[in-house]
Amino acid sequence: MLQGLVLVDKPEGPTSHTVVAIARRRLGLKKVGHAGTLDPMATGLLVLGVGPGTKLLTYCVGMDKTYRATIRLGQSTHTDDAEGEALGDDADQALLDALDEQQIADALGQCVGEIDQVPSAVSAIKVDGQRAYDRVRAGEDVRLAPRRVTISDIEVTAIRREGAMWDVDVAIECSSGTYIRAIARDVGRLLAVGGHLVALRRTRVGPFDVADAIAPDDIEPSTLMPLGAAAGQIAPVCALGAAQSVEMRHGKKIFLEPPESALDGEPVACVGPGGDLVAMCRIENQVAHILVGFGQPEGGS
Repeated sequence: MLQGLVLVDKPEGPTSHTVVAIARRRLGLKKVGHAGTLDPMATGLLVLGVGPGTKLLTYCVGMDKTYRATIRLGQSTHTDDAEGEALGDDADQALLDALDEQQIADALGQCVGEIDQVPSAVSAIKVDGQRAYDRVRAGEDVRLAPRRVTISDIEVTAIRREGAMWDVDVAIECSSGTYIRAIARDVGRLLAVGGHLVALRRTRVGPFDVADAIAPDDIEPSTLMPLGAAAGQIAPVCALGAAQSVEMRHGKKIFLEPPESALDGEPVACVGPGGDLVAMCRIENQVAHILVGFGQPEGGS
């Protein structure tokens, strides 16, 4: 069975589910999933798990991420991005003309840190069992509860006028669960001119970088990252001997010294002598507790 991770550079237009469908077709395999949805208008890194590799996606979903985005100041939309309908009139032109780069940078700075962010109403978050975006499309006034997220840094890379409005290019480092659209909305509110997102590109998910990603149409078996190599980027590695690998796959108790770089309680990638991933474990008192096990790959030893 094919197994591994593949890093895909999603183009603008298709949904994340569409990219998964392309991977399934090109690999001839149903068991393909992704870690972290990108909106259709967004581009950039999508981490796909293939076969048993889908088990590793659990460890990717919660990773910090980096984005490059363009925020347009001067108009709000009901989706907080360019795909939505405008809300109300454009901002007062005098307010827009009075804005300067320092005011914009200061407003963005207020969004940095550990904050309670209200997600965009048009999102996949479920409200009473139904997606928020479905409720909005049905005409409901959806108000989502704030969520605690961490925005580590927002760097302004360019500011320019776009007609009567302002376009602000930013680089953002943030925790999983952060809505970049919501940052655009909140900055627009802080400046009293409205704001929405007009471009978004995800450049990093944890240790994985979009520079190493491929186009969806280039996916093939040879482009899969082996599970052992992928897990070694996700977690500290504990090298197993051949006998230990067999015993762990049979569910026997294994005594291991945790890697020096491992923090207490964090997952460890247990890798066999051939580089194959045997299990993700937690090591307590030198005893390996299996969190997720992986079968022996074809041709493995």
